[in-house]
Amino acid sequence: MDNKNTDLSFLRIDKNKKEEPSGTGRTKLFVAVGVLAVAAVLITLFSMNSSGSAETVELGVVALTTPAQESSILAASGYVVAQRKAAVASKGTGRLEFLGVIEGDRVRKGEVIGRLESSDVEAALGQAKAGLALARAGLESAMAEQEDASANFERQKALFGMNSISRAEYDGANARNRRAVAAVASAEANIKYAEANVRAAEVGVENTYIRAPFDGVVLTKNANVGEVISPFGAAAGSRGAIVTVADMRSLEVEADVSESNIEKLVEGQPCEITLDAYPDKRYPGRVNKIVPTADRAKATVLTKVKFDRLDERVLPEMRAKVNFVKEAKPEGRDTAPKLSVPASAVTERNGQKVVFVLTGETVTETAVTLGEVMGSRIEVRQGVSSGQKVVLRPAGTLATGARIAAGK
Repeated sequence: MDNKNTDLSFLRIDKNKKEEPSGTGRTKLFVAVGVLAVAAVLITLFSMNSSGSAETVELGVVALTTPAQESSILAASGYVVAQRKAAVASKGTGRLEFLGVIEGDRVRKGEVIGRLESSDVEAALGQAKAGLALARAGLESAMAEQEDASANFERQKALFGMNSISRAEYDGANARNRRAVAAVASAEANIKYAEANVRAAEVGVENTYIRAPFDGVVLTKNANVGEVISPFGAAAGSRGAIVTVADMRSLEVEADVSESNIEKLVEGQPCEITLDAYPDKRYPGRVNKIVPTADRAKATVLTKVKFDRLDERVLPEMRAKVNFVKEAKPEGRDTAPKLSVPASAVTERNGQKVVFVLTGETVTETAVTLGEVMGSRIEVRQGVSSGQKVVLRPAGTLATGARIAAGK
């Protein structure tokens, strides 16, 4: 190689050019990443300050309740049942020719509500009455014969005492008199027999009339005019009962109570009855009967609850709820539902009773006007409305605008 001809100028150092420090780009990258990290931390802290600082509290609900609901020791559900109900049928068999009631009609005890065809039994009654008249005529004839025979015997007796007639004539008069007396007795017996036949025929006619067994209301109509009615409905195509009647004064609620809770109940214990059909109406009542047997399939005991007061809106087979309470309601005390809040939701601020109402995620301090205490709740007459949520056991530092989170 020729060293002299080799160009080594590219190996010279330019002293006028400033050399960039090694690692400057990397430093800038680190700075940018650090700024972003700090920003993320600040954003996180801000977020925690705005939402994570929400205080966890328990909430209650403003609701309509009654004093009985709050003092209830046990609740059960059941149905309204008429304790006096009858499927009304005829004792006789025949075609229904008259039906005077429909569903909902009120009937009185003994009122005729239906009638069967009765031409045959009425004919039998006429025949029995004719037989009675014949028996009475026979008695009249026998009595006349007995009167004549008795007078003849007295005459023959006097003549026999004077030896004016023979013994045979005397005995004949005596026998005739005795036969006349016996004929009268037989005629009297015939009258009694005829009278019995008349009564039997009258019963047959009465059996064609279908009467209400007690005062009540017709619940169902099971037959129509023209259908054959049989006492037991045994014949093909025949009907048994024509209507079902219930005494509306005998309505009671029959509720199933768990075996494990039956010891809490005694006969005469006060109750409050609520019908699903009228949820705002409360009916006072009391335990009338605890049926002394259990249902092994449901492990329940049937309990009958009697209404203290009834109105026309209470109907058989309505669904009902019963609250069994410890003691009877004082006379005159209002049983209507009242707006109430849990007692633990009420606190005092600046000498005034307040509750903290949840609105969105924050609470608002709300002044309230309180009424009577109802067990674990207090009546609220002014300040809140039904359905609102309130904070239970509010902390002393809780104030309007505070963010909260509902606990379990």
